[in-house]
Amino acid sequence: MIIQQVLVLLLLWVYLPHPCCTEMLFRRTTEHQPKGFVTRTSGSDGKALYRQKRGWMWNQFFLLEEYTGSDYQYVGKLHSDQDKGDGSLKYILSGDGAGTLFIIDEKTGDIHATRRIDREEKAFYTLRAQAINRRTLRPVEPESEFVIKIHDINDNEPTFPEEFYTASVPEMSVVGTSVVQVTATDADDPSYGNSARVIYSILQGQPYFSVEPETGIIRTALPNMNRENREQYQVVIQAKDMGGQMGGLSGTTTVNITLTDVNDNPPRFPQNTIHLRVPESSPVGTAIGSVKATDADTGKNAEVEYRIIDGDGTDMFDIMTQKDTQEGIITLRKPLDYETRRLYTLKIEAENTHVDPRFYYLGPFKDTTIVKISVEDIDEPPVFSRSSYLFEVHEDIEVGTIIGTVMARDPDSASSPIRFSLDRHTDLDRVFNIHSGNGSIYTSKPLDREISQWHNLSVIAAEMNNLKDTTRVPVYVRILDVNDNAPQFAVFYDTFVCENARAGQLIQTISAVDKDDPLGGQKFFFSLAAVNPNFTVQDNEVIVVLFAALKRQRKKEPLILSKEDIRDNIVSYNDEGGGEEDTQAFDIGTLRNPAAIEDKKLRRDIIPETLFIPRRTPSAPDNTDVRDFINQRLKEHDIDPSAPPYDSLATYAYEGNDSIAESLSSLESGTTEGDQNYDYLREWGPRFNKLAEMYGGGESDKDTS
Repeated sequence: MIIQQVLVLLLLWVYLPHPCCTEMLFRRTTEHQPKGFVTRTSGSDGKALYRQKRGWMWNQFFLLEEYTGSDYQYVGKLHSDQDKGDGSLKYILSGDGAGTLFIIDEKTGDIHATRRIDREEKAFYTLRAQAINRRTLRPVEPESEFVIKIHDINDNEPTFPEEFYTASVPEMSVVGTSVVQVTATDADDPSYGNSARVIYSILQGQPYFSVEPETGIIRTALPNMNRENREQYQVVIQAKDMGGQMGGLSGTTTVNITLTDVNDNPPRFPQNTIHLRVPESSPVGTAIGSVKATDADTGKNAEVEYRIIDGDGTDMFDIMTQKDTQEGIITLRKPLDYETRRLYTLKIEAENTHVDPRFYYLGPFKDTTIVKISVEDIDEPPVFSRSSYLFEVHEDIEVGTIIGTVMARDPDSASSPIRFSLDRHTDLDRVFNIHSGNGSIYTSKPLDREISQWHNLSVIAAEMNNLKDTTRVPVYVRILDVNDNAPQFAVFYDTFVCENARAGQLIQTISAVDKDDPLGGQKFFFSLAAVNPNFTVQDNEVIVVLFAALKRQRKKEPLILSKEDIRDNIVSYNDEGGGEEDTQAFDIGTLRNPAAIEDKKLRRDIIPETLFIPRRTPSAPDNTDVRDFINQRLKEHDIDPSAPPYDSLATYAYEGNDSIAESLSSLESGTTEGDQNYDYLREWGPRFNKLAEMYGGGESDKDTS
């Protein structure tokens, strides 16, 4: 095939006009002019120009590439007009390929190519020629340069840089949409003939695609190509030289074309009605089922959003879109009850989230379906009539008395009998019991409020035919008090009295307690167990005050004999505190702010007066002098009708300036039996009047024995 093409091209070349012949003659321009003749011309500036006449002349040599003959390929002939044909001249060739690729007959000047030449390897060769006298070796002509140009033949087919191409185009594209451009190259000479002129054509892929012959651009050729019908196409493109004419060489490539997706399909539910079932015991938030609308598109074009648009269960159920599966997950919003309602109906809509306006004409990109949800009945545990029970009972009731009844029912349609029981972990002492059939709680042991005032029980209810499913309810039992405890003295009293105590003198305050209610509100009645003429008891129904019934002695005794000899109702505290660093000592802040004391705490040393409301004393600022502060408190107590009894001593400890009463210590008293004057006690105010009467001078003191 190649040989035939070469012969055709050779014939065409022979008949084409050429600028020169294969024989180049070296000749004189004028035979009568001597060698080196110079002609003179005039230039534009008037100066003479000289030009050397050359002794020979030639043009280019032309040689066809890819010669396939057995002999050397003839290139051309060099000849000088000095050559007489007697062999006296010698032709010499030098330059590109001289002596190897190109050889010359030194006698005749004929040039031959020794092998086949490829134009794509080298398009032309530059050589130099010279004629010399064979005997003298002197040049008879000056050395001249010439070119051997290789004529191209169509020996290279067009080639594509890639054997396979990958391209894509959106589906539903209009006819003529550009897909991809392919380009082939031809190694032949584009300036000589049509050997390198490439024309493209499509061999495979019609009628879906076409190719532009001159540019190689592939375009869509069929309208409304749907990806959902066919996604992949294989197109074969041919590139042919010689302008696509017969005899031209060709090359091919394959283009794999993919139709990309567009949103041209709406979502569709496969069924008009979907049935789901859910147990009534399902907790809120449970996924009870799913729905899915199919979409022929892919990626974001197939994304769907689900919503409940109608139905009688819109407040009972929710729906959410699962992005990875594109399903609508239906979840429970409120608790279900089979006995209340057994069927719900929902109307659910699925709509594309990314809609292409170009395809609105295809219809709404949404669809709806009906979902029917059936509620399944399950065996539910019993339900108590209350969330908790509170029973109150007196502590003196007989064993076996019913204190209260709990009630429970079976919520199922097929009602079942209920069995009741007590959780013994809440009644370890087994004080109570319960009738299993009717839920009546009764005592099994005596009650004692003073041991336990509250009992927190847990009652268990179960169906007779299914004891595994149970329900619990708390039962609180409050034990009410009865007067079943005798009063008791609060502490053990060890009372001392001075031997010269006067009649009516307070020597001890006694209080009692009772375990029964009301706390702090019991009224006690006190009396002497045995008649004693030396003492009397004043019953204040709360506390009792013991007085001395004897007359006072003649001699005046000191108020306090010693710190160890404690008499009368003065209590000594031998605690001087821990100094400035003692943080546990008495807090003067309480004294400054009487409002900090609990108002409801009853005093044990006075009779409560219901007619007098305790008066709140304004708190003193922190910078008030302690002495002034105590004096202010003394004045307030003098006029306070709710203050302690007159014969009690309100003591304020203050180590400040010297007291106007000086010292009351017996250590500073005289050691004699002489009388002492206590009249100064009257000057201390009404709080000390009783002491002044007891120890002051008078006729009664002299009559004491």
